[in-house]
Amino acid sequence: MEDIMRTPKAISDQQQESLRNLLGQTKTKADFQRVQCLWLRAALNMNPVDTAKAVGWSQSTVKIIQSRYLREGEKVLLGKGRGGRRYSNLTINQEKELLDSFLEKAKSGGVLVVGEIKIAYEELFGKKVPKSTIYRMLARHGWRKIDPRSKHSRTDFAAQEEFKKTSLPSSRKK
Repeated sequence: MEDIMRTPKAISDQQQESLRNLLGQTKTKADFQRVQCLWLRAALNMNPVDTAKAVGWSQSTVKIIQSRYLREGEKVLLGKGRGGRRYSNLTINQEKELLDSFLEKAKSGGVLVVGEIKIAYEELFGKKVPKSTIYRMLARHGWRKIDPRSKHSRTDFAAQEEFKKTSLPSSRKK
């Protein structure tokens, strides 16, 4: 049995010219590939399978781009991708203001306790948040954890120095 496919909607000569111009105006690889998906269909009458191979995308992605263009127009071809912060509790500026209140303590050599920042964050946001939210916020603003080298409370530095003087160097041990 032969697959019966409907005839694809035609792309006008005016749209073809517009697509040719858009190919030169694109600034990112993704934008270029989206325009190319349509230009290959319009100018060379390529089917989605061949277009997908030429562009390096899947056939379903090519079909989605082509159908969205036919429904919504050129606005789907150029512009931002999907990246960004969609589910943030606070804006970047609000986070910065919150951390600035702890900055003085950090500059004076004080220890910042994430629990304190978490409490202040929850008061500002109005809901409980996991500690990972606070750690991600600190990383986003360039803060990092710096621990002093740990020393045991009963360390005897005099005994360590004496041992260094009386022990054989590792190169002479056999």
